[in-house]
Amino acid sequence: MIGRFCSCFLLLVAIAFPVRAEDIRQLARAVDDHYNHLRSLQADFTEIYRGEGAERVESGTLWLKKPRKMRWEYRSPKEKLFISDGQAVWFYLPAERQLRKTTLKKLDDLRSPLAFLLGKTKLENELRGLSKVVDQSPLSPENTLLRGVPQGFVPQSMAGQASEVQLEITPSDQIVRIVLMEPDGATTEFRFAGWKENLELSDSRFQFTPPPGVETVEGELGP
Repeated sequence: MIGRFCSCFLLLVAIAFPVRAEDIRQLARAVDDHYNHLRSLQADFTEIYRGEGAERVESGTLWLKKPRKMRWEYRSPKEKLFISDGQAVWFYLPAERQLRKTTLKKLDDLRSPLAFLLGKTKLENELRGLSKVVDQSPLSPENTLLRGVPQGFVPQSMAGQASEVQLEITPSDQIVRIVLMEPDGATTEFRFAGWKENLELSDSRFQFTPPPGVETVEGELGP
């Protein structure tokens, strides 16, 4: 009964005191300004997939560098490697000794939205209808949770693509959580901790040479 009352109260507060569009635009511009002035990033990440009654949790370290370079080093529960040098993309599964390769232009992968963090772009251009989430709480009460629809999403025509993206933003304009929601109800959540900004990262970190005897498959990447 108390929980129902609290939910109703929060809903009434949200209706009575709507978030001004200008406040959202100011926050989006602050996030843009923060990331557009960075050259590189490093963070520990946790990736949580929920769908079809299952949950999968993976973790590792992420490195980002301008322009469009990414390295996702998965360590738990098994080792995986996802690398982009800004043009080519590799996905390596050491246990299977298989390498999948594609180009960044052809990449159809839920990790790819992270590239905007180090691009000269605007959050409002990436997500349509940007608004504050009022029916859910951020992981930390001082943070702000935003939602929007990815540019280019067309209902019922992009299976496996996110139909909504949620961003949790700290008072210092850092993104600490991204939730990608698919039309079928599946979600992929990325949580970030220990952001380190403007590190000196060598380009060699974002290059990949297949070990001897590893099969290379050109085309779409696997999960």
